[in-house]
Amino acid sequence: KMSTKLDNKVMQTMRDMAAKLRIHSITSTQHAKSGHPTSCASLAEIMTVLFFQQMRLSMKQPRNPSSDRLVLSKGHAAPILYAAWAEAGLFSVEELANLRKVDSDLEGHPTPRLNFIDVGTGSMGQGISIGAGMAFVGKYLDKAEYRTYVIVGQGELTEGNVWEALEFASNYCLDNLCVIVDMNQSDDTGSEMEGMRERFASFGFNALVLNGHDFDELMKGFHNAANTKSKPTVLLAKTIKGRDFVGYEGLEVMHGRPLGWRGECVIRRLKMTLSNPNARMMPKKLPKCGLAPEVDINNIMLCGPPNYRLGDSVSTRQAYGSGLAKIAAHNKRVIALDGDTKNSTFAESLRQAFPERYIECFIAQQNLVGVAVGATCRRRAVAFVSTYATFFTRAFDQIRMGAISKTDVNFAGSHCGVTVGEDGPSLMGLEDIALFRSIPGSTVFYPTDAVATERAVELAANTKGVCFIRTTYPNTNVIYSNDEKFVVGGAKIVRQKPSDELLLIGAGVTLYECLDAAERLEEECITARVLDPFTVKPLDWRLIIKHGNLCGGRVIVVEDHYQQGGLGEAVLSVLADHRNFIVKHLYVPTVPRSGPPAVLLDMFGISSRHILRASLEILKK
Repeated sequence: KMSTKLDNKVMQTMRDMAAKLRIHSITSTQHAKSGHPTSCASLAEIMTVLFFQQMRLSMKQPRNPSSDRLVLSKGHAAPILYAAWAEAGLFSVEELANLRKVDSDLEGHPTPRLNFIDVGTGSMGQGISIGAGMAFVGKYLDKAEYRTYVIVGQGELTEGNVWEALEFASNYCLDNLCVIVDMNQSDDTGSEMEGMRERFASFGFNALVLNGHDFDELMKGFHNAANTKSKPTVLLAKTIKGRDFVGYEGLEVMHGRPLGWRGECVIRRLKMTLSNPNARMMPKKLPKCGLAPEVDINNIMLCGPPNYRLGDSVSTRQAYGSGLAKIAAHNKRVIALDGDTKNSTFAESLRQAFPERYIECFIAQQNLVGVAVGATCRRRAVAFVSTYATFFTRAFDQIRMGAISKTDVNFAGSHCGVTVGEDGPSLMGLEDIALFRSIPGSTVFYPTDAVATERAVELAANTKGVCFIRTTYPNTNVIYSNDEKFVVGGAKIVRQKPSDELLLIGAGVTLYECLDAAERLEEECITARVLDPFTVKPLDWRLIIKHGNLCGGRVIVVEDHYQQGGLGEAVLSVLADHRNFIVKHLYVPTVPRSGPPAVLLDMFGISSRHILRASLEILKK
């Protein structure tokens, strides 16, 4: 075992480095005229030890799969993180003066625009979940030596997501995860620190209290963490906000503000403490063994085509499970995560085939999403996250931050719409399309039958950005042949005649209602064309406009979703630039209730009977 004792020369260099990191945090926020220098100052010794004594990093390739990970959950301390990378030699320290400028990637909170940042942070409380996802992959998939560090602010500990993540990390014995809490708001009695230590210990962590400004204590703490097996470690580091900012230590009024006119005096005092103003330190290099394996997550395919007969009655959620197991058989890096709904979402299909690649995240949806975002960093895995569609609303912020992090996580939401039936409105996903459509760069799949769903899974696995697959609870008939080709942004015409007078657009259960309405209209000597969008985002606007025009500009959109943000508004937005269209939009108008699915479809205005009535009305106009 290595000694944690440092000789006097190294100790002095570390003191100089901590002072330099503080100076950079002041000067960069002075240039920016905004930022959190005092929150950086409490981290200076922690960051010095982490970067120059603990973490094994590659300067040539900051996101090397075998290098240690660092998640700065308290993202507002970004200036000191940038300063550490600059002092390590990744870029020039002069560049720090461009903090928060529009033409610089040194943003106010870290984002992956920078090649040394894995995830965007700043929305508090999410870092441990992300770190736990990285650590899970490191321990169980990569089976590599790299460690994951997460720096958390004391204020974040009131976020429930933090405690969801701690429970997850402990449950999976993530001894390659080390959480550092910057306790810069604590009292001096020690009772608060001990209470917090007991709390973390009760969550299954190896919990240590230490002085966050003492290099020896920090070195011993990190050494303890590295040698503790079967449980993750938390270092509760007692620190002072604005440490070594003479006259401003611990002043809460200075939080979130640059030092302004006071800055020059503080910098002068800090420079006076420097033994060697040109002190340099380098991070440790990557180890020769225990490296992460090379992986390939490109061109993932179903191991076999869909295998259904036309007219088979199969739910799309069941087909989701089948497609998931098939792509997992094709590529060993496909993983499934679920929130204790695996038998309903059919994520259990992958679990039964490849139990080691199924991650149970329990009923903790915010952590579920965060773990997936962490697991997919550095392209180590292809993650599919499933739960009831409506439960993703609880994790909207985590999904939003995932998009800022340029994540490629795939989400599958089952039990959407009123066809959930007797379980009632609390389990009905009626906002999910709006949620996922609003995410920048997202793709929203709404497959109608089992064949389309398996192909949606395959396409999502190869599509950049956040993907969402909307699946339904009841069984529906297979309408596509097994060899049908599907593409992102490609709709299907499933019924047409040259005499068609209107275009009906539905997806999932409402497509079948549209087909039924078209049959009934034909009895009235009216023919209707039916379009299945397949993806709501991107929407196949060319096909909609082409066939809308061929049907006299009369369009009816029917969806098992609320009015706002769903399929109807997507169609309306693409038709807004085009003349001579009239659109009727049928949707769930109010909070539904329990009841049989067919009864609810009719009660809330989206059944074939209502489509028939809307069709007759639109033809009169």
